[in-house]
Amino acid sequence: MSEQPPSSSDAHPGTSSERSGTRRPDHVPAAVGVLGGGRMGAGIAHAFLLAGSRVAVVERDAASADAALQRIRESIRRSVARDPALNEVEITGRLTTGRDIAAFAVVDLVIEAVPEDRELKEQALARAETAIPADATLASNTSSISIDDLAASRRRPERFLGLHFFNPVPASALVEIVRGAATDTAVVENAAGWVSSLGKTPIVVTDSPGFASSRLGVMLGLEAIRMLEEGVASAVDIDAAMTLGYRHPMGPLRTTDVVGLDVRLGIAEELERTLGERFAPPDLLRRMVAEGKLGRKSGEGFYAWNEER
Repeated sequence: MSEQPPSSSDAHPGTSSERSGTRRPDHVPAAVGVLGGGRMGAGIAHAFLLAGSRVAVVERDAASADAALQRIRESIRRSVARDPALNEVEITGRLTTGRDIAAFAVVDLVIEAVPEDRELKEQALARAETAIPADATLASNTSSISIDDLAASRRRPERFLGLHFFNPVPASALVEIVRGAATDTAVVENAAGWVSSLGKTPIVVTDSPGFASSRLGVMLGLEAIRMLEEGVASAVDIDAAMTLGYRHPMGPLRTTDVVGLDVRLGIAEELERTLGERFAPPDLLRRMVAEGKLGRKSGEGFYAWNEER
């Protein structure tokens, strides 16, 4: 999962293809694989399905695959309710879920979307590589782990990059494309075209700890938690300072609830490891995660969440 993006969905005026003159594809890949069907994986699958791709979601076991199927179907139903021109039967007909990695044998793109844990991602990417075609693109949805570190174990590092989607995927306007040192330029350009075809704005960043979005978003979120911990102001007033004073679409503490306190803690620990003490997680964040107060998904974080989870 990921940091909350800006709300604008306009095309980015300074993307690398426009500067170089390279033509991007004007369509999404015909077939896409998503490894992991949780909140983020389901959202990514939903985005590609609505754009016209066939999507195969692979999970670790049958129960998880069934849960992913229901999650994606419900997301599609909500989209159809908003736009009756969409054909629910046709869209869901392009979706398959299961646990057999062989489903990735005919895809053009695979996106790993397992939890933000280095070992889990290494295992997932290695598993995906056993099935994907040689000319397919492999991407990680990591929000903080070095793409170059993950690329070091890849069979074809030139076809590997980061595709950092934001939570919630259907409503987010941004996808951060992370270029590794070995990533082929054409792979980056293709990815930018695919993102644009999803109706989202791509930004391209060079691999570095936390990339651009997580590094900035986590720093603001951690400082907001420290302020709450120190009694500077209430959660509501801290968030209002940013939404009303700086016109952020959502305050940093409410954003942390949406992202998940456990997710933000994991990213902060990764950034502390790579960038130093300024990203050290506050004690309040560690304590709330230990108590199971993870934000919206658990029903309680810095705010109480009564909506269906």
